[in-house]
Amino acid sequence: MQETFTNKPNVDELINLFNQLFFERYNTVLIKGEEEPIYLPADNTSPHNRIVFAHGFFASALHEISHWCVAGAKRRELVDFGYWYKPDGRTAEEQREFEKVEVRPQAYEWILSVAAGHRFHFSADNLSSEIGASDHFQENVLKMVHGLLDHDLPERVGMLVEALRIHNNREPLSKNEFKL
Repeated sequence: MQETFTNKPNVDELINLFNQLFFERYNTVLIKGEEEPIYLPADNTSPHNRIVFAHGFFASALHEISHWCVAGAKRRELVDFGYWYKPDGRTAEEQREFEKVEVRPQAYEWILSVAAGHRFHFSADNLSSEIGASDHFQENVLKMVHGLLDHDLPERVGMLVEALRIHNNREPLSKNEFKL
């Protein structure tokens, strides 16, 4: 039996677990970064795809993993999956666009967070504009979580949830654990 997480989820344990699950099959590694997060496909500097999360933060690792889980095979060949990103300081309209594309990744992140025993926080990723995650966005994420739990999780999310659940000696996830 694997050792459980310590009092708070340990990012090094998460890195090891992720890399054990996905290195061989997807040629992808999770890396603790010092700067902003980024996804880097294999290139002439590294033979491996790299999910680099910010500042060693557990939540950042789960968030970046979630984006990787959303991305299809073609997107995983592109830096940052080829997604549009507008940095902090978005307008209200730009924030609405951000929220449209963040529902699925944040639903995955919430599910992974619960499986890991880590507290989930909605991310508006727009601190300087003081525009937080809208109620509508939070409701949409919750609906997606409940829908995902009613059906089989996508393969990569399901693999990691199961590994985290076993690693933490916990029961299968329940919709009752996800409330606003």
